[in-house]
Amino acid sequence: VLLAAAVCTKAGKAIVSRQFVEMTRTRIEGLLAAFPKLMNTGKQHTFVETESVRYVYQPMEKLYMVLITTKNSNILEDLETLRLFSRVIPEYCRALEENEISEHCFDLIFAFDEIVALGYRENVNLAQIRTFTEMDSHEEKVFRAVRETQEREAKAEMRRKAKELQQARRDAERHGKKAPGFGGFGSSAVSGGVTAMITETIIETEKPKVAPAPARPSGPSKALKLGAKGKEVDNFVDKLKSEGENIMTSVGKRSAEAAKVLTSPINVESVHMKIEEKISLTCGRDGGLQNMELHGMIMLHISDEKFARIRLHVENEDKRGVQLQTHPNVDKKLFTTESQIGLKNPEKSFPINSDVGVLKWRLQTTEESFIPLTINCWPSESGSTCDVNIEYELQEESLELNDVIITIPVPSGVGAPVIGEIDGEYRHDSRRNLLEWCLPVIDAKNKSGSLEFSIAGQPNDFFPVQVSFVSKKNYCNIQVTKVTQVDGNSPVRFSTETTFLVDKYEIL
Repeated sequence: VLLAAAVCTKAGKAIVSRQFVEMTRTRIEGLLAAFPKLMNTGKQHTFVETESVRYVYQPMEKLYMVLITTKNSNILEDLETLRLFSRVIPEYCRALEENEISEHCFDLIFAFDEIVALGYRENVNLAQIRTFTEMDSHEEKVFRAVRETQEREAKAEMRRKAKELQQARRDAERHGKKAPGFGGFGSSAVSGGVTAMITETIIETEKPKVAPAPARPSGPSKALKLGAKGKEVDNFVDKLKSEGENIMTSVGKRSAEAAKVLTSPINVESVHMKIEEKISLTCGRDGGLQNMELHGMIMLHISDEKFARIRLHVENEDKRGVQLQTHPNVDKKLFTTESQIGLKNPEKSFPINSDVGVLKWRLQTTEESFIPLTINCWPSESGSTCDVNIEYELQEESLELNDVIITIPVPSGVGAPVIGEIDGEYRHDSRRNLLEWCLPVIDAKNKSGSLEFSIAGQPNDFFPVQVSFVSKKNYCNIQVTKVTQVDGNSPVRFSTETTFLVDKYEIL
C-alpha cells in the first residue's frame, strides 16, 4: 500500500505531501525528516527501509520525489508509480525549485490524487491525468464568452451614458446655466436607498457669483446617505469634501456623481425643499393590479431667519385624482384658491433649522394604467428544467428610473441559472437564492427589456418578483416653482431635492 507521496528538500523539509491513508501531520513530517539520515552516500539504490516503512525516491536537482510505502508493497510497481509522479511535476512547474513547487502545490495534489486512490495506483497515463485535472467544459466556455460579451456591452453603455452627462453639463455651462448634478445611489434592502438630484432655481436677474460659497455645516438631512456600502464609499466622499469645488470637474461613476451633488454646498440654499414620494404596489402574476398606494410630502428647511416668513408657490399638474392635505398651521384657503403654501398667521415665521412637512398627498388605486413599471414573468416547464422569460415596460414615460433591480427567487441546491438573453446585467446570490437583474437606467429611450434564463425548478419557485428603484423625478408631478417673501412679494432663491423610491413593489 502506498502511504504518502511527497516532494521534499535534501534536508527532509516537506514542500508538498499527499497522504493516501489516515496519517497525522507530525507523523509524516517525522518520516520525511528521518529520510535523508537513512540514505548511504555513494550507493545508487533508489529505496531505503526502516522497521516500519520503505522510502522509494528519485533525486530531482535539489529536491527529492519520495514515496512512502509499507514494507510488503511491490517495489517494482512502486518504482513505476514513482516515475509517473516525477513526470507529473514538470507538467505544472517550470523549474524544480522550492518556491515553484509551493506555488503550484494544489495543482500537484490534484494530479497526485489521479495517480493513487486509497493507497493503490490507478491505471492512468500522463495525458489522462492532464485531461482529468483540466475538466474542460464546452458549456463553460460558451457561458464565459456570453458573460464577457455582456460585460463589454455594459461598459460601452456606461461610457455612452457618461459622455451624455458630460455633454449635458458642457451645454449647460455654455448657455450660462448652472450645471445640473446627475446620478443615483442606493442604500435599501436590495440596492438601496435614495437618489437625489438637487437643482438650483435662480429667480433673481443678477448673475450668480463666480467665487465659491463657503462650506456650510447645514447640508442635506440624515435621509440622504450613501448607503451601507462600507468604508470605501465613506473615504471617497471625504476625499470629495476635501477637494471643495474641484469635485464637479470630472464625470465618474453614478454613486460618485450623487456624492458630488451632496457634497457641493453651493447647491443648498437657505430655503431648501425635499419632495419625497414612496410607492407600495402589489400585482398578480397573471396581470391585474391588486393595490397601489403612493405617499408624497414636501419638507421645508430654512437655515436663515430673514427667509422665515415666505410663501411657496406650488404647481400641481397631476390628473390622477391625488388627495392633497396641508399642515394644520398652513392657510388652507390660500392653498385652495392660489396654490400657495403660507402660514395662517402671516406675522408668524416658519421654524428655523428643522425639517417641516408643509404638504402631503396620497394616491390609492387599482387602475392598471397607473402602474409606473410593469413586470411580466413567464416561467414554462421543459422537462426537469424551467425556462423563465421576464420582461419590463415603462408605462409612465416621463419618469427616469435609476438603479433598477428586479429580484427573482430561484430554487436552492440546483446550481446557477443559465442565462440566455439579457438586457443589462445580472447577479446570482447563491446564499439568498436570488437572481438580481440590474438595469442602471430605465427611461423613455430604454422603456422595455427582457431576460431569459433556465434552471431546474417549478413555475411557483420564481415568485414573488420584487422590484426596487430610485428616481430624481416624482410620480405625481407636484413641484414648487417659486418662493416669495410675505412682505413685498420679492422672490427668494431656493433649492429643491426630488426623490421617488420604492417601499414595496411585488409581483405575487
